[in-house]
Amino acid sequence: MSRTVAIFGGSFNPPHIAHQMACLYALETQAVDHLVCIPACRHPFDKPLAPFGDRVAMCKLLVAPLGARASVSTLEEELGDGRTLVLLEAFQAREPDAALRLVIGADILRERDKWWRWGDIERLAPPIVLGRRGFPGPDGVELPEVSSTEIRARLARGARVDGLVPRSIIQYLETKGLYAS
Repeated sequence: MSRTVAIFGGSFNPPHIAHQMACLYALETQAVDHLVCIPACRHPFDKPLAPFGDRVAMCKLLVAPLGARASVSTLEEELGDGRTLVLLEAFQAREPDAALRLVIGADILRERDKWWRWGDIERLAPPIVLGRRGFPGPDGVELPEVSSTEIRARLARGARVDGLVPRSIIQYLETKGLYAS
């Protein structure tokens, strides 16, 4: 039996409440059976990231409330190639019976000409477009604007991030001292 799998990639540096809402939104509003969160091994523009293992662990905390409907994959680390199409093709090879969808923000659509082989990406995994502030999705819905950059800045100055980051991830950040100055 074929199932539809939504692929949600990102730096997740750190994952925040809008990421969690995006996962739930894709699962609840689209014909999707499962969502796979795939943290980037390296940032495409070489921006510094928290250690990959920590971001994977935080992504697992991010999707935990979704139960068996969502999981986390380290496929990008295994591949060593951060291009979306390569990732999707490798995922499809592992799950040949799955129909793929790619979860993206509406703001990404204006940059699709910069993506390597965007047309092939669209054919292999038709996008699920989620609205972000200033970039409404096709249904007019916009997820709250939450910035990982702002979260890191707050953590670096010792400020709280309640309401921006799931509680389980806040506890992880505090335990590990991630992003603290």
